[in-house]
Formats: sequence, structure tokens, C-alpha cells
Amino acid sequence: MRHTRGRTVDITTLDELDHRLRAGARTLSGWRVRSVDLTERGAELGRCRLAGATFLGCRFAEGDAARVEASGALVLPQIPDVPVDVYRHELYEARELFDTLRWSESVDGRAYAWSKPGAIDDAEVSTEVPLARTLHDHAIDLALDRWREGRRVVGVMGGHAASRGTSLFTDAARLGHRLGGAGLTVATGGGPGAMEAANLGARLSSRDDAVLGEALRMLAAVPSYRPSVDAWVLSAFDTLTALDPPEADGGPVANLGIPTWHYGHEPPNVFATAIAKYFRNATREAILLEVCDAGIVFLPGAGGTVQEVFQDACENYYADEASVAPMVLVGRRHWTEELPAWPLLQALASGRAMEPHVHLVDTVEEALEVVTSSR
Repeated sequence: MRHTRGRTVDITTLDELDHRLRAGARTLSGWRVRSVDLTERGAELGRCRLAGATFLGCRFAEGDAARVEASGALVLPQIPDVPVDVYRHELYEARELFDTLRWSESVDGRAYAWSKPGAIDDAEVSTEVPLARTLHDHAIDLALDRWREGRRVVGVMGGHAASRGTSLFTDAARLGHRLGGAGLTVATGGGPGAMEAANLGARLSSRDDAVLGEALRMLAAVPSYRPSVDAWVLSAFDTLTALDPPEADGGPVANLGIPTWHYGHEPPNVFATAIAKYFRNATREAILLEVCDAGIVFLPGAGGTVQEVFQDACENYYADEASVAPMVLVGRRHWTEELPAWPLLQALASGRAMEPHVHLVDTVEEALEVVTSSR
């Protein structure tokens, strides 16, 4: 049975619907019925009060959808030729996105191809594309809200270009490993590079350093998703097959990736246990920062990471003392000389509630100390 919050009831299977109706439910106000085949349930629905119910992507027998709408329910049909379920209830898992050996043929690859401008030429069909993207991203919002209930989430931001086998990749993995071991839920942008490393470390945080070291050794054989996304993904799944914590020991530690099909040429990494993938990058960026209530660690990065630094700084600049979350920039030389964001961030924070919560450190151990001492 799906979780029920207040008057909202999410129904995602025909069995769930039948169970509730057999138990005596007759008023469906507040119910959201998602992607359920109702072609043989017209009579049962006809005996219920449907005003205030929502039917998302459901199938009806001929005439039933109109009768349901006339009863006061909202009916949103499934949009054809969309490679993802726009009314989904859960976040993605890696094996759902990478459901074939060839990335271009997978759910992830097909969704990227579908989302690119100009991918659909027919004017009538293309008017439904923005609606499908919006509905999908709203469904991901709701699923993410449910997933993060009761968790303290810390963000790890960093460049996508950090190759497996490099010191930056290793540092990011060690940071994710120790943050997860400290009881925090690690969230990243869900892509390759430092993001992949932090998700890997967090996933394996119930295992010792030797297991993490072996995982890093295995992955280094395929340093990047270029030239082959398929080889990069396969090496990651091979690593999980060999080293993923077994269910008998609690399974992998929950951690989060929030990627976007806007950068679909950069595939999501497979180490996040939950993947909140968005079509709209602006939505994704805002949500990524919003969920990190335990603070954010910024590893060396370029354009995207700098954007995230100052987007987070803007949120903290206008926040009161109780709402400010730590910002930790790792790498003095990087943030003061190569991309000197630190002096501007320091000047921006001066005299504000955020001032004692912005930090510049040199090592992931120092970053870990800052984040865990702020809890």
C-alpha cells in the first residue's frame, strides 16, 4: 500500500484500487490514480463520489473518461510517444534508466533524444512536449519530497570533468564515504566526475576504506564516459556487482543524484540509489540547492560549480540565521587564484547572517569537520 498523507491517496496499481474499494472506500476526493488500466472498472467507479479525484494517464473504456470528468474528477490522459511516464510516483533507479546495453537505446538515451530541440517536427504533436516535460518534472518534485522525508541532506558539488583514477575523483569519493558514514544523506548533480565519485563513496559508506579503494581501482580502467558511454556504464555496474553492500547487511546506503536531460550528453552516474532526473535544468538547479539542508561542499569545478556557489550564496544572503546552511569551498588555490570566487563570496557574506557559515578549506577532512560540527 502506498503512503497516505492527509487527504491525499496515491494509487499506482489496480490491486491498490481494488483493495481500497473492497474495504469500503466510496469517496475518492484527494485521490491520485496514476497510470492504472481502468477499462474494466467503470461500474465500480460509477458507484463512487469522484469529485476532487485526479486520474493521471489512466486507460478507460469508451465513454468512461467523460463520465468520470462529468462527476467532478480531473482526467489527464497519457501523452503519446513520450519515452518516460510523466505521471510516475517514484524517483528513478539506475537500472531503469540504463535498461539496455546500448545507452542510445535505453530509457535515458531515448529521453534525451526526445527532449532535444527540433527532435519532433510535427507542430500538433510538438505542442504536447512542453506539457509532458512539465508534468514529468512536477511528478519528480512530489516523489523527491517523499523520498527525503526524515533525511539530513548534504550536497557535494564539483566538476563533471574529474576522471576516474585522478586525485580529485578519489577525494570526492572519500568525502562522500565519510559524509555517509556520519549519517548524512549525500546529494549531487547526479552526473559524471566528482558527482559520480561522491555518490559512489556515499553508497559504499557502510563498507570499509579497502572496499572503496577497490571500487576506485576497478573504475579507473574506464576513466571517462568519452569515447564510450556504454563502456563507462558497464564498468560501473560491474563494480556494483562485485562490491555493492548485500541486502543482508542493509544494502547500499541511500544517496541522491539530481541530473538533467538538458545536459543529456553527460549520462547520469549509476551509484546514486535514487535519481531525480529533470527535463528543465533551471528547476533542477533550484531543487538541488533547496534539498541540501545540511549544507553544501563545493569541490573544484568550473562554470556549473561557480553558478551553484553563487546561487546558493544568494539563498543564504537573504536567509535568517536559523535558515542558513554551511557553504564549504575546498581548494584554496582553486577558489582564490584559478577561479577566485572566494574573495567575492567573502565580501558578499560580510555583516550578514551567513558570514560565519562560509568556509574555505584545503582538504576533504576539513570540509567533513565543518559540516558535521554544524549539525
